[in-house]
Amino acid sequence: MLASFDSHLFWSALTSGPYWRGALTALELTAASLATAIVIGFFAALGALSERRGIRGLTWTYNWLFRATPTLLQLFFIWYALPQLWSGFASSWFTPFMAAWIALSLNEGAYMSEIIRAGLMSVDPGQELAGRALGMSRRRILRRVIVPQAVRIAIPPTGNEFITLLKLTSLASVISLHEILTASQELSAVKFQYTEPLLAALVYYLAIVSLLMVLQSRLERRYTFTSAGRGRRRRRVAPAAVPAISHDAR
Repeated sequence: MLASFDSHLFWSALTSGPYWRGALTALELTAASLATAIVIGFFAALGALSERRGIRGLTWTYNWLFRATPTLLQLFFIWYALPQLWSGFASSWFTPFMAAWIALSLNEGAYMSEIIRAGLMSVDPGQELAGRALGMSRRRILRRVIVPQAVRIAIPPTGNEFITLLKLTSLASVISLHEILTASQELSAVKFQYTEPLLAALVYYLAIVSLLMVLQSRLERRYTFTSAGRGRRRRRVAPAAVPAISHDAR
């Protein structure tokens, strides 16, 4: 088995331009999709917490639709069926990258809405009541009081979603998006060898995901340390207890 392994092909694939460009495309698609998904998820989370039944129903339908259907099916539908439904998507601007961005953003937005909703619900409702007592508007309470606390809770699952989304970009190879998996498939078709190209793609994913896991861990520690540090500073500056006055002193 080891005798048939072509180390030269493996290293040339690992350092080749198509793999590097494919990795950059995967990262760009992941970042763009997650940023869009956070925006969609935020408004979907607000809709799920809305007092209006119609808005809650619309949000529930969106989450149900994109969480209950396979991501690959959504990608196929947007790339192949959407141009037949709306002629505007049949233009040259509708590239595989755009189709993958739309599909992954809508899919990830449904999951981000649940993460953000959980973060918003974790904030004590009494803080909103206190903000209203101070004359703050609902929008200002959300921006100044609730969201900053919810962000800290949403960071760990959002980091996990970023890693998951990076791996989901490999599905875009089925619509001819040139990412890491596409580069390995093209090299395999030319060389008629699969072990070395696929192993090179595996190394790329392992390296990128490992780096993201380290960044996520440091970000989580940063927020935890900040919270603990503030607690320690509060304890240091707390005034000393006033000793009780004895009967003799009186």
